[in-house]
Amino acid sequence: MNWILPFIQLSAPNLSNQEQDTQSCRRGQRRPLEKTVDCSFEERESGMGFTETTSRMKLLAVIEAGSVTGPAKNLLDFCRSALEHPFPNLPRIETSIATFCRPSTRLPPNIFVEKAQASGIVIDVIEERFRFDRQIMTELKQLIHRVKPDLIQTHNVKSHFLIRLSGVWREIPWIAFHHGYTTTDWRMRAYNQLDRWSLRKAQRLVTMNQVFAEQLARAGAPRPALRILHNAIDVDGILEVADEKAAHLKTLLGIKDKESVILAIGRMSGEKGHSDLLKAFAKLQAFLSAPKTRLVMVGEGPERSKLEQEVAALNLTQEVIFAGQVNDVKPFYAIADVMVLPSHNEGSPNVLLEAMAAKVPVVATKVGGVPEIATHNEDALLVEARDHEALAAAMNSLLRDSEMAVRLATQAQQRVIKNHAPAARLQALLKIYQELLPQPNGTASSALYAQKN
Repeated sequence: MNWILPFIQLSAPNLSNQEQDTQSCRRGQRRPLEKTVDCSFEERESGMGFTETTSRMKLLAVIEAGSVTGPAKNLLDFCRSALEHPFPNLPRIETSIATFCRPSTRLPPNIFVEKAQASGIVIDVIEERFRFDRQIMTELKQLIHRVKPDLIQTHNVKSHFLIRLSGVWREIPWIAFHHGYTTTDWRMRAYNQLDRWSLRKAQRLVTMNQVFAEQLARAGAPRPALRILHNAIDVDGILEVADEKAAHLKTLLGIKDKESVILAIGRMSGEKGHSDLLKAFAKLQAFLSAPKTRLVMVGEGPERSKLEQEVAALNLTQEVIFAGQVNDVKPFYAIADVMVLPSHNEGSPNVLLEAMAAKVPVVATKVGGVPEIATHNEDALLVEARDHEALAAAMNSLLRDSEMAVRLATQAQQRVIKNHAPAARLQALLKIYQELLPQPNGTASSALYAQKN
């Protein structure tokens, strides 16, 4: 397996964020557990007057994250809610996190680590001294030995690979989360292929939509291990924006009251389709009369400089605003008249759920899990990816037809409340964990699927 070792650095999706400054690489303070949670079963009196059996377990989540990306946000939310939840006969889970950090004085602190620590979540940071540092494998195995988790969970190419190569999955049940692939260059394609090899040994493989599940199965992932779990959104949380804060944001961005706002939020990389959006927005200008329409693009990424050049070439510098990376996107939804998701590939996009929850009319491409979340002309307008004309026409329709925009946005919010509540997602995820727990009589769950070779 020596040929795999050069991939340990794996600057695949999100790993460029790992080069954080030395201060953010401090090892998290580990707190003692309140109770022994070695998959023991507790008898407790339920509120309905009968005795129920509740399992407790320790989970170690391994993730690469320098900022609070979609997967990182979901993990932090899970850590806060999984120990004390209202579901009888489902395991109560105490989660700790392991992440990676390469010291650098040139880059900002690791926001993900700071958020986890601020929430009181136990987080251990494994420091990478340099690229291709093989020592991280040893440190990860030592951490697992110290924590003694009942279950290991991974989220990205690097963490999948390290658990597969370490062999710890033979001793501890392993659940892997698959968030989709990008194919921007040969290196990314190599990482993706390596990831497919890694994921074949996960006892549970959770992905975000049916399209991804079929792709994984065709690539060799065992079908009995596959589970589909869409993201969730707290509707009340996304709506908690004061009018004054929204007005201040408009002033800060230089947007006048009568100007319409088209919003795009996401990492600026090729698969997100921002270049398609700019071409469509340029076409939109020919459709529109006064008042003026502004395009606000929130996020950072490797394509930003290229997109800025494209904006200049299209003579849109007065209409397009690059807002950069922001920690709180809620005020942006509050000022938006339309949210556009022009991606070439998506899993279960948080930005789509957030816009629907915030009652912002949506235009999105029919890729990945998007059609499983929104239905064309019922709660959003869906178009083919890379179709600039259709994208421009859809944006124009929502800006001109306020009655349709309100109808779609209202139905979208109702759909999110019904199908994507955080409690429902937590319950579904706990049931997946329960499949990997031993039964009260000490036998393995009949649902457990594991390959030990």
